[in-house]
Amino acid sequence: MARALTGEKTLGARHTPVLLPQTLEALAPYAGGRYLDGTLGLGGHSEALLAAAPGIEICGLDRDGAALDLARERLAPFGRRMHFFHSRYSRFAGALRELGWDRVDGALLDIGVSSLQLDENERGFSFMNDALLDMRMDRRSEDLSAWHWVNQASFERLRECIATLGEDPRADRIARSIVDARREKPIRGTAELASLVERAYPSAWRRKSRRHPATRTFQALRMAVNDELGELGLFLRRILAYLPVGGRLAVITFHSLEDRLVKQAVRRWMEGCRCPGHAAVCVCGHQPEVRVLHKKPLRAGADELVSNPRAGSAKLRAVEKIAEAAPQSEPA
Repeated sequence: MARALTGEKTLGARHTPVLLPQTLEALAPYAGGRYLDGTLGLGGHSEALLAAAPGIEICGLDRDGAALDLARERLAPFGRRMHFFHSRYSRFAGALRELGWDRVDGALLDIGVSSLQLDENERGFSFMNDALLDMRMDRRSEDLSAWHWVNQASFERLRECIATLGEDPRADRIARSIVDARREKPIRGTAELASLVERAYPSAWRRKSRRHPATRTFQALRMAVNDELGELGLFLRRILAYLPVGGRLAVITFHSLEDRLVKQAVRRWMEGCRCPGHAAVCVCGHQPEVRVLHKKPLRAGADELVSNPRAGSAKLRAVEKIAEAAPQSEPA
């Protein structure tokens, strides 16, 4: 599989990591440091980190076994400095324990669907070509696929999924269209689903829109299938305890709901005293735990957008840990 994908074009040329210079600047990797790449993907960010300074080691996780296989090939020149784990990034603590690491000097998440997943039709992430509905990032898992969501979820659950995760104002009509169609026969493929969603939109809207009507529905189903917001929430509740003072965290998001979760977590970490407002003096002893590295999230520049249009919605938020949490505030 790896050979077929690399072929005439090297994997490095095929995969362009988003916001790479900004990510390296945010993490500020140094010689001998230990880093966590929770969304290894095809290894582009990790490759740059390993090359940035001698002796760097990385714990790399990915739930997509196919991506992990390709990352192993790409990062093979770095030998034992790179450690691979087939795992959800919310379970990073187990991988660190296996390595005997109790802390990492920096951690990175690049959240969202990868180029590999979008470009391989059989994965069912895209409606650009017809394929069986799947959308699981880990096809070796027993997680329910998009087929199960589309054909078995209740009308209410589908509507909530499309409205919340897809932020689609026509979620009610789309969910009704899906439920009505599946009464006749199961909905098997991406093209059939995209057509159903498209018909739920007025023809005038379809003529004017620059985006396919099914875009938000496919995004919502993918996020639901892979519990993407749940994964991110778990990670954010746990990661700070594994960073030393001076350690850094960088998170790249592509969706407003993901970015909101990161922004809310950063605000909590920046809080000082958490005593009730009526308290005369602070007794909680809580101090801000992080400082924000950039007042606003970093975005792709014009040059990057030309070479990598998928970077258009990417946002990078980064923090540096400045204090340990009070005992009562430690993550579970």
